[in-house]
Amino acid sequence: MSDSREKILQRVRSALENVPESESPGDVDVSRAYRQEGTLTGDELVTLFAKRVGEYKATVKRIKEEDLQSAVSVSCREQEVEKLVVPPGFSKNWLPDWIQPLNDDPGEPLSNQQLDASDGVVTTCALAVAQTGTIVLDAGEGQGRRVLTLLPDYHLCIVREDQIVELVPEAFVHFEQSVRDDGPPITFISGPSATSDIELNRVEGVHGPRRLEVLIIS
Repeated sequence: MSDSREKILQRVRSALENVPESESPGDVDVSRAYRQEGTLTGDELVTLFAKRVGEYKATVKRIKEEDLQSAVSVSCREQEVEKLVVPPGFSKNWLPDWIQPLNDDPGEPLSNQQLDASDGVVTTCALAVAQTGTIVLDAGEGQGRRVLTLLPDYHLCIVREDQIVELVPEAFVHFEQSVRDDGPPITFISGPSATSDIELNRVEGVHGPRRLEVLIIS
C-alpha cells in the first residue's frame, strides 16, 4: 500500500474514532447554508443558461417553436449530419425530410457499432441548470438510453425555456423522488466532452460527443 493512501486512510480513521457505533448519518444535522432556490426568472434565466452553455464551447441558438424544424435542418447541414440517431418519443415533426433517421427501437436497439457510425444524435432533455450551463437527461420521452449521447460525435439537444432552473440544488430536488425509487440513471451534461492529457493538452470527444449544440425554444 502506498504511503499516500495509508495517510488518507489514517485521517479517516482518526476522524471517526470518537463516533459511537450506534450513530447513523441521519442523526447528524448538516448545514444547508447555500442557496437552494434561485431568484432569476424569464429572460434573465434563459440568458444566463445560454451564456454558461456557450462558455463550454457549445453552440447555442434561441428560437421559436414554430421554427424548430427549420433550425434542426440548418444545424444538421452546418455540421454535415445526415444519419441522425432518434430516441423513442422524439417528435418526427421536428426532423427535416432529408434527414436519415436511425430509430433506436426499444425492442431492437441500435448496436454500439451503429451508434458510432452515425453522424450524431438528437434529443430533448428533462431539465437544464442556468448556474452551470448543464443539461440533464433522465431517459424520458425523446431522450433515450444513456449510450445514445455517449457514442455519436455530435449531440443536438432541444431545451424548452420552461425546463430551465437557476441552481443545481433545484435540479436535485426535481429528481429526488426518481432517485429514491431507483429510477433510470440521471445524466448531467456540461458542454462537449473534453479532458486533458498528462501534458495538459485539451482533448475533445473522449467520453462523449465532441460537438454539442443546444436549441432553446420559447
